[in-house]
Amino acid sequence: MTIKAYAVQEPGGKLEPFEYDPGALGSEEVEIKVEYCGICHSDLSMLDNEWGITQYPFVPGHEVVGTIASVGDGVTKLKVGQRVGLGWYSNSCMHCEWCMTGDHNLCLTAEGTIVGRHGGFADKVRGHQSWAVPLPEDLDPAKAGPLFCGGITVFNPIVQLGIKSTDRVGVIGIGGLGHMALRFLNAWGCDVTAFSTSPDKEAEARELGASHFVNSRDPEALKQVANSFDFILSTVNADLDWDIYLAALRPKGNLHLVGVIPSPLSAQIFPMIAGQKTISASPLGSPATTAQMLEFAARHGLEPITETFSFEQINEAMEKLHNGKPRYRLVLKH
Repeated sequence: MTIKAYAVQEPGGKLEPFEYDPGALGSEEVEIKVEYCGICHSDLSMLDNEWGITQYPFVPGHEVVGTIASVGDGVTKLKVGQRVGLGWYSNSCMHCEWCMTGDHNLCLTAEGTIVGRHGGFADKVRGHQSWAVPLPEDLDPAKAGPLFCGGITVFNPIVQLGIKSTDRVGVIGIGGLGHMALRFLNAWGCDVTAFSTSPDKEAEARELGASHFVNSRDPEALKQVANSFDFILSTVNADLDWDIYLAALRPKGNLHLVGVIPSPLSAQIFPMIAGQKTISASPLGSPATTAQMLEFAARHGLEPITETFSFEQINEAMEKLHNGKPRYRLVLKH
């Protein structure tokens, strides 16, 4: 059999129709018939080989929602016809210290859905049964794809760091990641502040769940929130004055980064020592945390704000992402 996909042949190239033979289905693998696939900025970074790990021809796509088309003979937890999602990871070793303690996303040999293999910009895609996470019936499959990358990226630290409903939290950046973080943290019960360089986003940030808004281009506004937050989540891919945000933390506060900043992190150590403050970061979540996020999203009616393109419009959609225009996530539909 062949899988019909869209691939680029070189860095920065256009996506063009591409077919490949995936070989025999592994014993614990499932094949997913792709219904929808979100487009993430990581797809663009990989397409352009920004991280130096892309292999060509390259098929992007790691925010997949679809139905199980076939299962390997060792698959026990999923059935043909079941709707699932597949995110950044498609497999992990299942026997290391991290997999065995439920932190599959920290497995040192975890397989990326679009790293060294072909992803979800296709009619079908494969993954290990543990990483194909069932989609709750109350979630709209047309909008759920971005939850499997952007959504779990901002939900995972809420769980890992034990964020409490009584915490005062801040979110830096109201984009593809940040808008989902506002919704999650508001539903979690937190008092939420949005930090943005775009004052015109204030009304929308409040609709998404922020109780307060800070124009991060205004030094005075930043000074006024000193010693205010238990947790600040940075979702931006930009270098900021991190000392200002450390000053905004209360004692024992945590500044957590999920955006890929371009330069090495720089911060003064004395305020961290004096206030017992921490800077941390995290990848996406494990299958169990992803399932927990989906259940939470379904319970509270949370979904990303999306714009849909057909797979035939794939280059138009990628161009829109390249120009920074989406509000806030793009999804391809078969």
